[in-house]
Amino acid sequence: MDIMDKLTILADSAKYDAACTSSGVKRSAPADGKSIGNVTPAGCCHSFSADGRCITLLKVLMSNVCVYDCKYCINRTSNDVPRATFTPDELAELTIQFYRRNYIEGLFLSSGVIGNPDYTSEQMAKALEILRYEHNFWGYIHTKVIPGTSPELIQRLGLLADRISVNVELPSEASLVNLAPDKKRGAIFAPMAQITRGITANAAEIVKFKKAPSFAPGGQATQMIIGASPETDYSIIKLASGLYGKYGLKRVFYSAYIPAIEDKLLPAIDTKPPLLREHRLYQADWLMRQYHFDAEEILNDEAPNFNPYMDPKCNWAVNNLHFFPVDVNRADYETLLRVPGIGPTSAKRIVTARRHSRLGMAELKRIGVVLKRAKYFVITKDEPIGITIDKYTTAKALIDPNSFTMGVEQLSLFDMPQTRFLLEPKPPAIEVVREEATLCLATRL
Repeated sequence: MDIMDKLTILADSAKYDAACTSSGVKRSAPADGKSIGNVTPAGCCHSFSADGRCITLLKVLMSNVCVYDCKYCINRTSNDVPRATFTPDELAELTIQFYRRNYIEGLFLSSGVIGNPDYTSEQMAKALEILRYEHNFWGYIHTKVIPGTSPELIQRLGLLADRISVNVELPSEASLVNLAPDKKRGAIFAPMAQITRGITANAAEIVKFKKAPSFAPGGQATQMIIGASPETDYSIIKLASGLYGKYGLKRVFYSAYIPAIEDKLLPAIDTKPPLLREHRLYQADWLMRQYHFDAEEILNDEAPNFNPYMDPKCNWAVNNLHFFPVDVNRADYETLLRVPGIGPTSAKRIVTARRHSRLGMAELKRIGVVLKRAKYFVITKDEPIGITIDKYTTAKALIDPNSFTMGVEQLSLFDMPQTRFLLEPKPPAIEVVREEATLCLATRL
């Protein structure tokens, strides 16, 4: 099999892995006239897709040969698919040739398990060593760690890659046992802990020795598959919050399960991927990382799943109206972050601008506040008592139009069922919404 045939198979096999959206690293190639490639903290490269993802990484598997039989994985050992494996030299040569032709500016490398985790990681490490030390390539590299890899190989990979990650795969141990019996919870979290310790120790070394080699300078990340197992949204964001706190992860990625193979333990092959749910998880994740929300504030045991019609921040605001209105001319930074339509940048601008004069709606608009959301929750110089409006009207005004393009139909003709569903602790399935809407229409006719 020639190298292009291998690339076709292994690039296609890698499409279900979520790539990172920013490198978190700033590094130029050594000025020795031989080294090539650089990394900028704004992204892995200079081209991004509409949703913010880097689009010029070579995203590929070392091999799609795998001894594991994970039910959800297209490359599981019991699945009949074309198989291929790069040699370390082939992968390094392919990467460097793509870079020289300006096709890519970085590498995202994962792999199936060839024989055992250590052998697979050894092959991946060899490929990266060839890139770094023979081709003098110092562009961005993100590599996955196979659960069960020995500490020595993890250390080796961390010194070669900019970002390193271990996939959690599924949100609970019960689902892992059920759908990925070859993977053990301890084998996933032990490498995470080692990487965290390595990053911390390396930061201390660099303070003492400026030229000390960097260990995973872009930090570590992980990925969870959403929709293949029955966990609630609340259990997923609680796990993510714990991972951020315990292991200092840079990102948790959520990948909507795409039914690609049949199995009685998985959703039917014709089931649509839960894209809206993935979208809501990323919004909640952003609230936890950038807005300092706790997982328990976003969801709880009584309301364990996201409202399909409103983003998590608006949903929290509508259900916590006692917190509002907020006086933008007096509130502290943390309080301003709780207001829908105000983000970290606009909150900082508000704190700076109000030192010179009191702010009204016009000033907020110039600052960058999204007034169509914020106006219901703030007090300004020209709205000294805020806009008095009831809970249901506010909820209708904050409906997220994105939800209608991601699997939820807009019911603009049916105010009664739509308004009621907006504020229920446990929003019903979309099929129930449609049934009630049809009944409502029939009654009116």
